[in-house]
Amino acid sequence: MNKLVHFRSISFPLFLIFFTILTFPCLKVTSAACNADDEAGLLEFKSGITADPSGMLGSWKKGTDCCTWAGVNCMVNNRVTMLSLSGQPEKPNSFLSGTISPSLSKLKFLDGIYLQQLQNISGRFPEVLFGLPNLKFVYIENNGLSGKLPENIGKLSQLEALSFAGNRFTGSIPSSISNLTHLTQLKLGGNFLTGSIPSGMRNLKNLTYLSLERNRLSGAIPDYLGALSELRILELSHNDFSGTIPASISTLAPKLAYLELGNNALTGKIPDFLGKFKALDTLDLSHNKFSGTVPKSFGNLTKIFNLDLSHNYLVDPFPVMNVKGIESLDLSYNMFHLNQIPKWVTSSPIIYSLKLARCGIKMKFEDWKPSETYFYDYIDLSDNEISGSPIGLLNKTDYLVGFWASGNKLKFNLEGLRIVETLKYLDLSKNLIFGKVPKAVSGLEQLNVSYNHLCGAIPATKFPATAFVGNDCLCGAPLPPCKV
Repeated sequence: MNKLVHFRSISFPLFLIFFTILTFPCLKVTSAACNADDEAGLLEFKSGITADPSGMLGSWKKGTDCCTWAGVNCMVNNRVTMLSLSGQPEKPNSFLSGTISPSLSKLKFLDGIYLQQLQNISGRFPEVLFGLPNLKFVYIENNGLSGKLPENIGKLSQLEALSFAGNRFTGSIPSSISNLTHLTQLKLGGNFLTGSIPSGMRNLKNLTYLSLERNRLSGAIPDYLGALSELRILELSHNDFSGTIPASISTLAPKLAYLELGNNALTGKIPDFLGKFKALDTLDLSHNKFSGTVPKSFGNLTKIFNLDLSHNYLVDPFPVMNVKGIESLDLSYNMFHLNQIPKWVTSSPIIYSLKLARCGIKMKFEDWKPSETYFYDYIDLSDNEISGSPIGLLNKTDYLVGFWASGNKLKFNLEGLRIVETLKYLDLSKNLIFGKVPKAVSGLEQLNVSYNHLCGAIPATKFPATAFVGNDCLCGAPLPPCKV
């Protein structure tokens, strides 16, 4: 039986599918030949593509009905209304190289353009968008567009969704973006944008999804974001925002499901009002400079599935959470002294990622008996004071991907550890582990068993000497040869 897909990986795409259903026009492919202007515009677009290794545009042939071409949909009067071409990240040859031809301006009835994960579509901002009066949905994501976003981007005032996520745009966010008042989604994440969030963005009252993550934006998180009362998703992580979380954000409590502010330079205490966000699925405040205690009000976050407070300066006590099932939890590298893995974590039936590195845990591994091990993919208990053996638990995790337990007092025979096929990352360094290194570790991507009490010949692996140093009597490549 195949493993069930994680709830995290289900819930988020379903959330997006909901919006996609709302934003995509109803598709009705007609049988008659498409309009001549549409055909010409599409063929000129194809001529601007310099590489199509997977044959994505193979069906685009002159004289055939363009309404039947891959990625093309027609509606009323046989006019092209949607162009949708998407690559697959897991298939390196499923991309397109080239530029977006201005010939698309001939597709006067186009209301949706979706050029996603094509990787090598390059050039500047596609000015052709200004010549498409019916355009409502633009998703040109994970390509190689560069340069600045145009100052007159506000002329696209009819748009309902705009995404240039995952490109290479630089400069600031144009102030005229405040004119895009029909937007429900604005995604500019994964670029190189700088400066602050423009004040005019307060006008985008219909936004349900705002993503500016993974840029180089700075300044304070604007107080007026609290006025965007329809927001379900707010992603500002991986920037250089500073200051505190503004109090006005509390007005988003009824509907906000995803609040991601990680990897910034935010300071102060975590505000108590976050405990009012009862619709919250995901909260990421990691890699900031938050201090003080985690508010007791977090006990009210009964629907939260993903909580990341790692890499801050938070102190005891950590509040008791009243969640029915946490999916992923990371409290690593604060100033906590948890002593035990919390009961509300141990009892979760759906958890797949648990990271409690340097959380002051002092326990015997065998005393940890999680109610469910089936879903576990990632467990990081590094830099604690955990003794005993993890074998009893780990040998029940058929789909474990990573286990990190460096800097503890674990003591067991490494040969008794079952290396499952899914395991890619294993760090058991700086413990009291003995026995031989099993051959099965050769299939891992990363391994560190240094500074233990291992002995014997090292099996053939790709790992450097640093993965094995500091043991009692390991020998063979990459360490010195074994003595005959």
